Amino acid sequence: MLDRCRNAAKDRLYRIVEEGMCTGCGLCQSVAGEDSIQIRTQPTGYKRPVVVGDLDDETVDSIYAVCPGINVSQEFPQDDQVSDDLIWGRNVRNVMAWAAQPNVRFKASTGGVMTGLAQYLVASGEVDFILHVKASDSEPAFGERHLSFTDADVIEASGSRYGPAAPLLDIGSLLDRGQPFAFIGKPCDVSALNNYARIDPRVDELVRYKLAIVCGGYLTPDSFNGFLEQAGVPRKDLARIRYRGNGCPGPVEMENHNGEVFFRSYNDFWGEGESSWSIPFRCKICPNGIGEGADIAAADSWPDCQVDSATEKDDPGSNAVIVRSSKGNTLLSAAVEEGFIETGDEITPRDLDFFQPHQVVKKQAGMARIEGLVEEGGLGIRCKGQRLNEIADTMEKDFLNLQRDGTRRRFRAGDGEEPTPV
Repeated sequence: MLDRCRNAAKDRLYRIVEEGMCTGCGLCQSVAGEDSIQIRTQPTGYKRPVVVGDLDDETVDSIYAVCPGINVSQEFPQDDQVSDDLIWGRNVRNVMAWAAQPNVRFKASTGGVMTGLAQYLVASGEVDFILHVKASDSEPAFGERHLSFTDADVIEASGSRYGPAAPLLDIGSLLDRGQPFAFIGKPCDVSALNNYARIDPRVDELVRYKLAIVCGGYLTPDSFNGFLEQAGVPRKDLARIRYRGNGCPGPVEMENHNGEVFFRSYNDFWGEGESSWSIPFRCKICPNGIGEGADIAAADSWPDCQVDSATEKDDPGSNAVIVRSSKGNTLLSAAVEEGFIETGDEITPRDLDFFQPHQVVKKQAGMARIEGLVEEGGLGIRCKGQRLNEIADTMEKDFLNLQRDGTRRRFRAGDGEEPTPV
């Protein structure tokens, strides 16, 4: 009987992966302990949880409660300064901003706001360290969990990582330090941390700020490998890759083990428009790519999300910043006053619509897509605080039916299927 229970628990965990719902955040390893679960790189190219020891249903229940792949349930504290937009959610202020240090602004992704905020936080002593992601030392295309204690640490980790990373795989051990810190990650990582706060109150005590990048997903490993082949740097030969930076968005820079450097444009990497994006299944149905639950979220700000390859190397970059809490507003103001961030024009949620039209569509389609998953027997995504029903009420039925039926077809066709982790 005990073995059957253990197998049932293992099967429940793996179902999240097998249905394509895992975001690879690593939180399940911290919940269960690395004697039970370890995040490992799979033959598919993703980072996924592997059961390596005993695993019981109670532990899997906890994982189901916090896993951001299937749980984006957000409860917000009262905040008199916050207004709500149907699409973009809570906001105290929306403003254009960038890192005040020109070299940081130019080197970092877009305008370097996240780098500048991290620099301010470690310089001011408000936190003891920053938990975020840097380029992996062992797997060049991936990111890896990184702690920054100094300005140099922060700069080392600057820049986007369009590949798997697991920033929360040891969050329990980091909380054991008893030190205040800030977290910078993808919206799904922030959701994971907020979910985890419901079972570990130390999150609210020690994670002083949660900062998010507005995220459209990353290339599937197969598509990324195809890009490398076309660029002349097969995956086995890749020693280093810089996805963005040195301009906005700047060129993709790849180096092989012989020290040869290859460049491609951002549009070469992603293609000309959203229809060409090859991203993981879970990213396609994401109900929160806009960083809800963070204190501050920072987005790209290209008109209609169109990159001009002719100017990307010369553009220093400017972030569209969504300040989502009074605490975040205080942080941004302090970073400006201390010379780490500069701000420009105030903007509105409708400007954000213009910069990020694909995020608008994801919100509009979110409820129908999740319903399609559930109707086909999938786990779906538990959502609270995302306004998906209210947004769906504003949409034409034909649009919602198209999104629901399309998700059902993709699910039946195995679009999200992944093998059992090994």
